[in-house]
Amino acid sequence: MVVEALRIYRYEGKTRVVRVNSCDTKWCYGDIIQVVEEAGDLLDCLMIPKVEDAGQVHFVDNLLSQIEWKTGLKNRLGLELQIESARGMENIEEIAAASSRAETLIFGPADFSASLRVPELTVGRLKPEYPGDYWHYFLARVAVAARAHGLQPIDGPYAQVRDLDGLRTFAQRAAMLGFDGKWALNPAQVDVLNEVFTPAQADFDRAWAILEAYRKATDVDQTGAVMLGDEMIDEASRKMAQVMVERGEAFGMKPSTR
Repeated sequence: MVVEALRIYRYEGKTRVVRVNSCDTKWCYGDIIQVVEEAGDLLDCLMIPKVEDAGQVHFVDNLLSQIEWKTGLKNRLGLELQIESARGMENIEEIAAASSRAETLIFGPADFSASLRVPELTVGRLKPEYPGDYWHYFLARVAVAARAHGLQPIDGPYAQVRDLDGLRTFAQRAAMLGFDGKWALNPAQVDVLNEVFTPAQADFDRAWAILEAYRKATDVDQTGAVMLGDEMIDEASRKMAQVMVERGEAFGMKPSTR
């Protein structure tokens, strides 16, 4: 069915990813072989769930290399790796560094909660009764490991699909930690997530102004740090502004002054 869907439907402008069964099941290798041999030319990445250690990543990497050699597949497939257990979180650094194919680290709150034996029945709930943000530590670990190895951090699903305010709150917390996005389980969630992960126009304009001011200070005036309004900006400010501009441009944003 997956191969048929890839062959029949068009996914233009989208990253095409197939989530196979995890490495600790009897279906993983068969999933990978069938999907990649029959539709690898239409794929960008494989998503590997419940990754526990670097060895599982090496297994998938080596299997993909053999399939690519056998079939003459020209596009090298990437990997999206899901962290969904205590063991996976404990080994997250070695998982993130295990393969040059890796593109993304994804946090999976449901299986992770089960792994910790948390008394919970709702996937990705905010837990207002907890003294603080229950999920902060886990999300921060994913974000740091991902960025340390040049990967995208992505947050997992929010199962209360009709609670858009709760989704917005959860997504905003992930965005504040530097996450690039969050899963949508329902089309109703898409607009909220795009809104949260798109910079505000005022922030985008401010970032653009910082880049312009710092460029003039360094390239024209031959100085270093410079004042922009009441704030000193320097090379660190430029890097922060560049992140904001790149994110905004990915959403098609332009400075409002242009």
